[in-house]
Amino acid sequence: MRFRDRWDAGRRLLPLVRGKVGSESAVLAIPRGGVVVGSVIAEGLGAPLDLVMVKKIGVPGNPELAAGAVAEGGEVYVEEEVVHLYGLEREYVVRRAESELEALRRKASELRGGLDPIPVEGRDVVLADDGMATGSTAIAACRHVRGRSPRRLIVAVPVASVEAASRVSREADELVALEVPEDFVAVGEFYEDFGQVDDGTVRELIARSRSRRP
Repeated sequence: MRFRDRWDAGRRLLPLVRGKVGSESAVLAIPRGGVVVGSVIAEGLGAPLDLVMVKKIGVPGNPELAAGAVAEGGEVYVEEEVVHLYGLEREYVVRRAESELEALRRKASELRGGLDPIPVEGRDVVLADDGMATGSTAIAACRHVRGRSPRRLIVAVPVASVEAASRVSREADELVALEVPEDFVAVGEFYEDFGQVDDGTVRELIARSRSRRP
């Protein structure tokens, strides 16, 4: 399955998510591309949209390979296998996470337009992204959301690798994915248009959702 773009992916995900949440629900999305997917789901559910800022911690000399990830609440996830394979120490990931945290929180505030995060305690939460390759950032995001006491946590993505789907399923109450292909190289290969989403689009989508709430 290929998606035209992230808007198309969100529209295809929405019917799968709709029956899994109650009336008190919220959609949290991982910037930047996940906010587009999440905005479609949030509007379809009549739910508020917010974001969860997460930063991948790359391997030295190979920043695209995740040694771990950190979420805006300070939750750190360490990719134990990668850390071991590259002869790193867990403390490397923890130190890098701590050094990124202040900037991560500033960015979250900027993208929210200075508003506070929406409350999710007791709500069904849909955590949306545009796809998962390793699942590192989604796991850090899940742990952040869990700390805010949702009623249920559902991760919704258009596509995920088999590895990511397995790992993230253990962190969430449920994983909803349209595609979990055996042959997976990168998220972008499943989109016709996988252009970068800019900060302005993220701010606009968050602001638009906030304006719809009473």
